[in-house]
Amino acid sequence: MTVDRTADAGAGNSVDLAAEPLHGSVSESASARPGSARTTDAPALEFRPGRWIANWDAENKEQWESAGRSIARRNLNWSIFAEFLGFVVWQLWSIVVVQLPGAGFKFDTNQIFWLISMPSLVGATLRIPYTFMVPRFGGRNWTIVSALLLLIPSIGLALCVSNPGTPFGVMLLVAALAGFGGGNFASSMANITFFYPAREKGWALGLNAAGGNMGAAVSQLAVPIAITLLAAGSVNLPMAGWMWVPLILIAAFGAYKYMDNLSSAKGDVAGSVAALKEPHLWIMALLYIGTFGSFIGFAGVFPKLIKDYFPAFSSIGVGTVALSLAFLGPLVGSLARPYGGRMADRMGGARMTVAAFASMAVITLTMIWTLPLKNFWLFLVLFLMLFTASGFGNGATYRMIPIIFATSSRAAKAGASTVATQRLASSALGLISAIGAYGGFVIPQVLNASNTASGSYTPAFYGFVGAYVLMLVVCWAFYIRNANRNAMGHV
Repeated sequence: MTVDRTADAGAGNSVDLAAEPLHGSVSESASARPGSARTTDAPALEFRPGRWIANWDAENKEQWESAGRSIARRNLNWSIFAEFLGFVVWQLWSIVVVQLPGAGFKFDTNQIFWLISMPSLVGATLRIPYTFMVPRFGGRNWTIVSALLLLIPSIGLALCVSNPGTPFGVMLLVAALAGFGGGNFASSMANITFFYPAREKGWALGLNAAGGNMGAAVSQLAVPIAITLLAAGSVNLPMAGWMWVPLILIAAFGAYKYMDNLSSAKGDVAGSVAALKEPHLWIMALLYIGTFGSFIGFAGVFPKLIKDYFPAFSSIGVGTVALSLAFLGPLVGSLARPYGGRMADRMGGARMTVAAFASMAVITLTMIWTLPLKNFWLFLVLFLMLFTASGFGNGATYRMIPIIFATSSRAAKAGASTVATQRLASSALGLISAIGAYGGFVIPQVLNASNTASGSYTPAFYGFVGAYVLMLVVCWAFYIRNANRNAMGHV
């Protein structure tokens, strides 16, 4: 499990309440510790049936150091695991489609791109309703449900790919159901943002997102191994779905046993409607399309790009480079994300986001201009650099959202309470994650359209460069040039 490193400083004063009764108060245990005291202006935590916690206030330092940190860390750990499996399921088809021809399926390039992009389309759309699930049902309760929903696309994939005669329409429907995994991100991030104080949100949200993003890398690494090495010389495609079922059940049980619901995690449709009226939501959604949309879009098409650009590599049987090295892209992008959030905590998210877009534009241009060399290793290194830049951008962009809504939203300027602006920010986080995830659908479809029209992916990549430059200018204009005028400070 991933652990929040910022928790180390307070480890001596933290308590693990995983096995505590679901009632009573932590005030007695907190006040009994040397050097710790409960504040007189904040009520003590109350633990209620169903693992509900009342009076949660992460900004209260005494509560945070005495009990809050360990509770938040425990919920973060299980949230990461559940979200990790969500990304695994979300990205299964990106690696399975590369193996379909060898398993006897007769699909053309256009159909392959639809199988790659459909999970992203559905996952992005599901992020909108998933945003409301935590306030409605509780973070712990919804994590259980959303984890169990992953069984449907996992088992469905296993059944579909076991028969080469499965119609394309059925395959597309099952690929769409993989979108359940993409929806998990919105509810998971919305849940975790309630657990952590503002000073640690960047790192905590970065860890949560990175842990989830790692699922894309692990699925692209583990699936080729499982379907080949465990298949006695053949390709056992159904194993790509069956192998995740036990882990999904563990995640659901872990959420049931160890996670908590916060009574303060409130939100409603009206709050999201208010967030939609905020100009900053649409600006940040555009930037997130560029960062996360690039990450998830390229993660989906990377195996196919390698196969198409370097067919000599992709003809080496089960040792195909497309299957053995494609996982490196989402891996480095995932690992970079929490550090993007941490650097944004120190340097400012806007500056980090601008730097990320500048890097992505330069790297993409370099990749285009070096393609005639037909050097696979150079292509791989450049794409890994592109994934890394997008990962840093993911963390930095997501860190900006709570700060912006706390300081410059209409609600904040109207004097709304901290709780109100936090709820608004939570709604915005979910909505922005949904809009940004559409990049996972757009990128494969743009590449497909470019290849259909010109026989090359190059025009699409030039289009991506133009988009990165546009987003860089937008971020600079709104959050660096006008920072002082908008009273946003160190965004």
